[in-house]
Amino acid sequence: MSPRSVRKPKPEPSQPENLSRPLALLQWYDRHRRRLPWRAAPGEVSDPYRVWLSEIMLQQTTVKAVGPYFEKFVGRWPDVTALGRASLDDVLRMWAGLGYYSRARNLYACAVAVTQEHGGIFPDTEEGLRALPGIGPYTAAAIAAIAFDRRTMPVDGNIERVVSRLFAVEEELPQAKPLIQQLAATLLADSRAGDSAQALMDLGASICTPKKPACSLCPLNEDCVARAQGTQETFPRKGPKKSGPLRRGAAFVVTRGDELLVRSRPEKGLLGGMTEVPSSDWLADQDDARAKQQAPELKGLSRWQRKVGVVTHVFTHFPLELVVYTAKAPARTPAPDGMRWVPIATLAGEALPNVMRKVIAHGLGL
Repeated sequence: MSPRSVRKPKPEPSQPENLSRPLALLQWYDRHRRRLPWRAAPGEVSDPYRVWLSEIMLQQTTVKAVGPYFEKFVGRWPDVTALGRASLDDVLRMWAGLGYYSRARNLYACAVAVTQEHGGIFPDTEEGLRALPGIGPYTAAAIAAIAFDRRTMPVDGNIERVVSRLFAVEEELPQAKPLIQQLAATLLADSRAGDSAQALMDLGASICTPKKPACSLCPLNEDCVARAQGTQETFPRKGPKKSGPLRRGAAFVVTRGDELLVRSRPEKGLLGGMTEVPSSDWLADQDDARAKQQAPELKGLSRWQRKVGVVTHVFTHFPLELVVYTAKAPARTPAPDGMRWVPIATLAGEALPNVMRKVIAHGLGL
């Protein structure tokens, strides 16, 4: 550990440092723990299915956004066996709007694996969990700690922020992750590993927030190096964000009476398996004329009308701009190969990603 990477606070003379922090965290958590739909109540045993489902949903998504989706999923599929016997199309439809759709495909693949290969019972070790589809090091540690009380510390964004401030970790992310992981492990209590992890998560979510942290309410404030320096909001240290170049394309909103022409995207790749209206390639050097040449061909189609404005959307690695063209097809016009007509009234039940919801709303004037 480099002495320049972290500055250690002086331990309080009354209590050993490695003992006081974990106990202080648990005492705070017992008083202030958040009530979340996937979290077991005090004294109850955690359900591995609910822990796993919530952790997958919470990746790169807020608690507020996840809540309604979690409730829908457990209402439809109350356990992993029920989910493993569902269809991928149904899972994608239920997931639509939550974003990062590879998570939904991995979620389904994991449910099938647990159902078929493990008798509907999740492995109770990090190693066993990591062997399942879609479960990486963080998720495996989170499930092992919270669902099975394995003595391990998962490090999410909230914990990363708390630890980087507590120890004033100067190294920038993502290079600082191994050091932060090592320091976070010092905050584990001898028992109640799951509660130790959830205490840090709650602390980051409610007290040690990205901006204007409520340091006076923090159970670790007397030990926090960043607070002593008055530099809380500068941690964690981050390098400049990298974003890919703007991509452009065209989307084609074709109606046949009260029906809309759609297709499914390829299973692999961006938005895999999701429903979309026909669109051109999304390229950095795309121009309007070339994009329009990729419009679907249907007999008797009316002239294409370009809608005023563009639809914008930001993916993890690039921003996107789509121009939208609309046209009408005569009654009984067959859909081109690989496409289908769906009633506009039932679009809410389709696995439409947010970018396509924007496109359709723009094209239909909703």
